[in-house]
Order: sequence, then C-alpha cells, then structure tokens
Amino acid sequence: MNAHENRLDLLLADADERRPVLDEGLPGDTAQSAPRPRKGRDANHWRRTDADRNDLTLQRWAVIAPEGREGDRMMEAVQPLVALREGEQGAPARVYRVPQGMDAKRSADFRREIYWSEEVAEEDRPLYLMMLGDLHHTSLELQHALANDALAGRIHFADSAGDTDLAGYAAYAEKVVRYARRGTPEASPDLLFYVTPDGSAATVTGKARLVGPSLATSTEASERGKLPAASVREVSAGSVDDLLAGGGGARPSVLLSVSHGLGAPRRGWRREEDSWRRQGALVIGHDEILDAERLRGQTFLPGGMWFYLACLGAGTPAASVYHTWLSQLAQEDRYGGSLKAVLRSLPASGQRPFVAALPQTALANPAGPLAIIGHVDLAWTYSFSGTTSLSEGKKSRIYRPLEVLVRGSRAGIALEALMELYRGANDELAQSYQIEADARAAGRADPTDRAERAHLWMLRNDLRGYVLLGDPAVRLPLQQLALRAEAPAPAPVEVRSTQAEEPAKGAASAASAPAREAAVLAMIRGDEAPRAIAARVMVSLETLWTWVDAYRAGGRERLGG
Repeated sequence: MNAHENRLDLLLADADERRPVLDEGLPGDTAQSAPRPRKGRDANHWRRTDADRNDLTLQRWAVIAPEGREGDRMMEAVQPLVALREGEQGAPARVYRVPQGMDAKRSADFRREIYWSEEVAEEDRPLYLMMLGDLHHTSLELQHALANDALAGRIHFADSAGDTDLAGYAAYAEKVVRYARRGTPEASPDLLFYVTPDGSAATVTGKARLVGPSLATSTEASERGKLPAASVREVSAGSVDDLLAGGGGARPSVLLSVSHGLGAPRRGWRREEDSWRRQGALVIGHDEILDAERLRGQTFLPGGMWFYLACLGAGTPAASVYHTWLSQLAQEDRYGGSLKAVLRSLPASGQRPFVAALPQTALANPAGPLAIIGHVDLAWTYSFSGTTSLSEGKKSRIYRPLEVLVRGSRAGIALEALMELYRGANDELAQSYQIEADARAAGRADPTDRAERAHLWMLRNDLRGYVLLGDPAVRLPLQQLALRAEAPAPAPVEVRSTQAEEPAKGAASAASAPAREAAVLAMIRGDEAPRAIAARVMVSLETLWTWVDAYRAGGRERLGG
C-alpha cells in the first residue's frame, strides 16, 4: 500500500479562495485515533424480499410530516403527489406526524414502536417514506434511523430568509406527477459523468478511481447491450455555463458529478443565512460556482437523477460525525491551519441543521431533476478509494446506484445500494470492538487490526452521510414506465407519534356548526385532502384553515357550535 492510496482526501473548498481546504489530505493512519461510534440500532427487518421492490401495490408508500400548522400546509402543497402514489398502490397513503427535532433515541423509539407497530399489517407497512421538512423539522436522526428498514427520501424548500416555501413544495409535486403520467418519448436515458478540472488531489483521485473506471465499465456494458443507456459520456466543463449545457439535454439523464462543495470563508460565515444560501454549492473554479442563485431558472437534468458527490452537497447536519476526531487532530497542530479551516464549515453548537440550497433549487425547478443523492456531512474520496484487506472494486460502491437508476428503478432503491454497504461496514466495525472487549475480559492480547478498524470507521461514516433528496418512489420518466391511467385516490391514514397539539386561534363561519365540526375533524384525522373537504362544505381553503385554528383554540364553542 503506497502513501497515496492511504491518504484521506476531502471534497471541500473554502468560500474565499475557492480552493481545497485540505488539499494535502490526511494520512490514513490518523483515523486510528477516531472515537468509537455510538452503539447503533441497525437491525434490518427487511420483509417481502421476494416481491418486486418497484411495485407500490406490494411495497407501499407513505409520508412523514412535522406536527403543527406548518406540517399541515406542507401536506396540502404535495397533495397531488400523495394522490398519485395512492393511485399507484391502490390504497391510502399512511401519514406519520412527528414532533420537530427528534434526537437519536426518540427516532429509534419511533422506528421501533410506531413504524414497526404490531398493529400494522405487514402488507400495509410502507417501504417508501417521503419526509417533508428541513433537518430541524423532521430530523436527520430520524431519516438515518428509518433508512435501515425503509427507502427514505426528503423534500424541503425554503425562501431566502429560511422560511418554508410552499410554492417549492407544490412545484416539485407537480413536476413528479407530470413526468409520471406523461413520461417522455425516450426509452433509455443518458449516463453522464463529470469531474471538476481543478487539479486538486481529491478530484484527481475521483477521476482516476471512480469516474474513469465507471465510464469504461458503463461504455462496455452499453455496447454489449447489458446497460440500457442511450449514451454514455463524460461532460467536459470548465465553467458553470459549460456544465449547464452538458446537463441540459431533453433526454432524461443520470449524472454523477465529483467536485468540492463550498465551505465557509476563512473567518466563517457572517450570517447563518449565508451558510443556508451557499454552503455545499458546486465549486468548479474561483469564479465558477454553481449555487442556487446561478441554477435558478436554468434547464438542468430535466426529469433526471443527480448523484452529487461533494462535501455538504445535500445539507449540513446539527453535528458532524467527524467533529471530535478532527478537533483532536487540530489540537495536536500537526497539519497547520487546514483542519481549522475544515472545522469552520462544520455546525457550531446550537446552529440549525439545513438542507442545502442548491439541491432545493434543482428539485423545485420544473426543468430540473426528480431526485438527488448527496452528502450531509464531510464527503471524502474514501467511499470509492478507501483501502481494505479485501480485493473489491471500490468504484462499484458508487457505480451500483447509477446502474440501478439507469435501469429504471425507483430512486430509493439506488440509495439502498449504498445503505447495504454502510450496514456491512457498520457490522464489521461493531464486531471489531466486540472482539477487543472479549479479549480484554478474558485477559488475552487484543487481536484486532487497528488499521483495518480505521478503514472501517472511515468507510462507515462516509457511506452513512449519503441521503436521498426527493420522493424515494420517483424513477426516470421513460416511455415504458409512464402511468397510463389514473386511479381514484383513497383517503389517507394519519398516524401521530404524540398527543394532539394545543389549539391555535381562528375564526368561525356562517356554515352550520355540525358541518364545520365534521370538516375540522376530517382535517385533523387526515380523512380527506384539505381541498376536497373545502369543496364538500363549499368554503375556501383559507376559511377551512381558520376553522381548524378556531377548533384548536377553543373546541366546538369557538366554531359557533
């Protein structure tokens, strides 16, 4: 093993120079001092493994939304998408309502007691889970917990002030419905690869050990008829305009991009809002950054899928899994100021976690992709270049999800290809610590290989950082996959993880008290879509919401009953 193979390269650039903050990388043996991960609750309860995982009539789809009025409005905005999935599966969509800011323990409790409730028939337990809200609404911890048993994705859209943008939710839902029902004339997608030509160690490694081998493998498979891609090609782009042109074709595409994600300036972000707006943007060069503002209104991967490999490309967590380890190395002062620059991009205590603005803009764009796989922490080249005692093809870890997408499977299945590898590394790491503990208890010498443990620690954490943004049930809108008929939407089934919220103020109306109360209870229980309830009682949607507020504030008396 040479020094280059044992180096840990990071895909992060600072916002001042737009250069890699850790271009020299870290020696691989530094990971031997990394702290032991928290004890995982990662038992996988896979079921219906003999059934087609693309078939929603067998696997089912559900929504997870935050409790409260904001969650209500998110649900209303995506109602056309909910109706689409209910029609596909021929059954009501379960709606799980959860409190904001669930930590790891509460997320594990939800997974065990509610998701795996014995009261739910196995054929009704949803495999696909679409989470609504930012990382402080429906927590990242919950998404991680559920990703062990389900195919979870998330959508969130915010305005420049960081407030929920319901128009973005509605635009995404409309786009998914439009592509699902109409499809495209295309029978096969393009498979695209892109590496920023900045000459940094991390992107050079990405080119040599991931993109180059993947391009060769997919080209050969396509030529032999083993991969149903219309074309396989590398995008050559030294500017944002070139990249947008390369990904702007009308045919649905799957794109793998490898770049540095934009991190904090040397003095940190001046305002937290600046990090929400810019952190995780795709850095091509000093004056060439594809951020949310630059992408807005541009055609880029219409109806496609994007594997965006960059630090913080999908979002920034409340706490980085690498923070303790990197802080220890920084205190040793063995790597100059580079590690301190990395730490500046990690969240400070009390800062809000958030979905990155670039993927938000891409998903809300009617001429943008349907789903994005990205990283919600520091992204290293380790997931495809990490060394191990086993002789495995490293690029296959990333290439496999691309293959899944090109073949027309749903986006959640593509992410699951990564999560299977994560669970394997996690199990091996836990076993290493257990072997050490057993040897200590028996008074024997520790037989574990610390270099191998360091490899497993890096691999586990790098893989764990990947998440899916978008509905996990989306798939490429290929001609043969378009839905040919619409089924009537059944009434949703709502599940709340806590007791009902405290009421809020509202106003009554001239409609009869029993009718108002029945409409409000239907809203609260999720018996029907809000728009359908409003139409049934012949009032506006806004009036219906005021009834709900009034009922929550003071019960039926406030409704005039």
